[in-house]
Amino acid sequence: MTQLGEHGDHPAHRHAHGPPATQTKLLWALLFTLICLLAEAIGGVLAGSLALMADAAHMLTDAAALTMSYAAVRAALKPATGRLSYGHHRWQVLAAFVNALALLLLAVWILAEAAQRLLLHPHVQGAVVAAVAVAGLATNLGAFAVLSRGESNLNVRGALAHVSGDIAGSVAALIAGLVILASGWMPIDPLLSVVVAALMIRSGLRLARESAHILLEGAPAGLDGQRVESALRAAVPQLEGIHHLHCWSLADGQAMVTLHATLRAGADPDRCIRAITLELERSFHVQHVTIQIERDGCESAGACALDGGPACSSRE
Repeated sequence: MTQLGEHGDHPAHRHAHGPPATQTKLLWALLFTLICLLAEAIGGVLAGSLALMADAAHMLTDAAALTMSYAAVRAALKPATGRLSYGHHRWQVLAAFVNALALLLLAVWILAEAAQRLLLHPHVQGAVVAAVAVAGLATNLGAFAVLSRGESNLNVRGALAHVSGDIAGSVAALIAGLVILASGWMPIDPLLSVVVAALMIRSGLRLARESAHILLEGAPAGLDGQRVESALRAAVPQLEGIHHLHCWSLADGQAMVTLHATLRAGADPDRCIRAITLELERSFHVQHVTIQIERDGCESAGACALDGGPACSSRE
């Protein structure tokens, strides 16, 4: 019976750690967002400004997204179990994907509301809009500064996408307030909301594509199968062939490789496993590798078992 040999730390050990810095950044960003949300929601209602209300609605989604991201990061700290042998890391990717969908849905709502406002021409109090926008911009810049420090991951980039949209929303609201104060031209408020919605769609699509690629177990950037196979053949002359090669990610920054390797006659399986593992780590920064070593002619477990061919073996 074919057995899979695994080199590298087991997920229950190496991948059970959590990023305290990420938790702290997300908590601070959530605090900034809640403060700004309350200010812009109250200001938007008082001023009758779509730009402020759209940004407040965006921040409501941001607050939910940051809460979800924080919960996902906390969940990733839990150890692996029998049912979840890789642990809870995929919650972070799932949270990022949901955040992206929330951005897109909110952008659609803002576009629909802006179209209605352009037809109805409601009155907007420019002074209130400008004052609240300045306070919101300062708060959003604080959140952006916190999230930008240190290392980044998919959840932090998702939070940055939301906060960047908030900054754009605050700038748009400020411009709208100043234009209304200077000229009394009310359509500037919904028009600038459309610009904010377009930026949100751009960020949402990028984040959705990135997180969906991980959920679909696509190959990480720079880790396509052909490059990996070429590098391994060059680094390990004892390799006769490589098949069932899969490159994917458990979560952002946690690349994984699984492969079957056929060796030349007389090759030492243990040395080959070490050579393959070292090359993957050196050239592709992959630290979690699962390798199945097979003798020449053993192309699959089924073929060996049914045809009475040479036994397949793998070692750690």
